[in-house]
Amino acid sequence: MNVATTVQTSPGLEAFVGRSAGQGTALSAMGIPTRRVEAWRYTPLRAFADTVWAEALALSDAQAQIVLAGLPLPEAGSRVVFANGRRVEALSSLSDSIVSTAAEAADPLEDRFSAVLNAALVQDGLSVRVPAGTDAGMLALVSLTVGENISTHLRHRIVLEEGASLTLFDVNAGEGRYVTNPRLDIVVGKGARLTHVKLQQDSLTAGHLAIVAASVDGNGNYDSFTLNNGSELARHEVVAKLTAAHAQVHVNGIQIVDGSRLNDLTSMIHHAAPDCGSRQTVKTVLSESGQGVFQGKILVDRIAQKTDGYQMNQALLLSEKAQINSKPELEIYADDVKCSHGATVGALDDEQLFYLRSRGIPEAEARDILVRAFLLDALDLVTDETLRDLLQGSIRA
Repeated sequence: MNVATTVQTSPGLEAFVGRSAGQGTALSAMGIPTRRVEAWRYTPLRAFADTVWAEALALSDAQAQIVLAGLPLPEAGSRVVFANGRRVEALSSLSDSIVSTAAEAADPLEDRFSAVLNAALVQDGLSVRVPAGTDAGMLALVSLTVGENISTHLRHRIVLEEGASLTLFDVNAGEGRYVTNPRLDIVVGKGARLTHVKLQQDSLTAGHLAIVAASVDGNGNYDSFTLNNGSELARHEVVAKLTAAHAQVHVNGIQIVDGSRLNDLTSMIHHAAPDCGSRQTVKTVLSESGQGVFQGKILVDRIAQKTDGYQMNQALLLSEKAQINSKPELEIYADDVKCSHGATVGALDDEQLFYLRSRGIPEAEARDILVRAFLLDALDLVTDETLRDLLQGSIRA
């Protein structure tokens, strides 16, 4: 349960509720979670709660272009850019195969803090539909934030009709001290496929509280990969539901955490139909006093016979002060399933390091080679070669 039993007021909470134009009742009742809330036990929000976060001022097109120019983006395909919570039309273009739609009401996800915060301060994001049988190619969704003690709360919605396909490159970046709190609602129709690759490289003094809510119909496939590579504190949360037979969900990722930063990847995959599969592979590299969190839950309903669910979390510690908190979880009510989870924690292999150094490779370069080798099989899960190369070039090993 994510709801705090005792709500503690704070400057951050009061500022958010004050900005919510009467939409902050649920947020006020929930409060900002503390460590006493099990789902936030490993991801403290003290600094977040103690700051008065203001509404972000608009960026000029020229300012947005400067930040955009430094990002690794695919050259081909559609692109939609948001800057400080507002769409930048001059930097955006959609192909004819992607249809803009009106925003729709979303599942409130009332036990998820990131969703409740987004609902209180929601800003219109991208809302599109890919028609049945259409391959819409590549879409880069770029969210830029620049400023001090500001927050943005975009809500996006992407619907793939039966047999449609889309590759989404979801990029978050910025400059300054800020909080981004995006929500992405995804509907994958029968036989449709959404490949969702996310690059989170927000400012190293920023906060990032993102939530994805995905619904996947029969024979549909939601294939996601997240590179958590930025923010002082970041949580990427996925709530996915497989609603009909032979649906597939993949929630994979890499987290690179140094300094005193904290990155968190949390997921809840709900198998609500038979003959469905899910895969979660998350690798975390931690150095200095970095902290990593993986919380992955697979829920299997009684009707969901023949479920095939897999979780694996692996962490590489490059410092004695680094820390990983891993909490894989299975909740199974069906009796004919194949579900497993595992977690490993280790350091660089001294023998491998010695071998590379004996071949004349400097220690820093040798360590970098071994770290990238550790991450390689996770990166290989990104099926789009262009995006895989962009992610590989973005890793701060």
